[in-house]
Amino acid sequence: MKNYLGAVGIVTGVLIIFVSAIQFNLGMFLIWLLFLVGPVLVLWMVWSVLIADVVVKETFEEQWYQDEPEMRRRGLA
Repeated sequence: MKNYLGAVGIVTGVLIIFVSAIQFNLGMFLIWLLFLVGPVLVLWMVWSVLIADVVVKETFEEQWYQDEPEMRRRGLA
C-alpha cells in the first residue's frame, strides 16, 4: 500500500466520523476537535498525494477521459 492511499483513507474516515458526530449530536468537544483538526488533516492528505512517487504514462492530450475509447466505440464521442 502506498503512503498516499493511507492518508486518503484516514482523512476520509475522520471526516465521515465528523459528519456523523454532528448528525447524532455526540458531543461538542468531539465535534470541535474534529472541526479544528480537519483542515490540518486535509493539508496532510494533499501533501501526501502531491509528493507521491507515481508515474503517469498518459498525457492530458492523449487521454482526455479514461473511458474515451469505450465512448468512441459506442458512438458517444
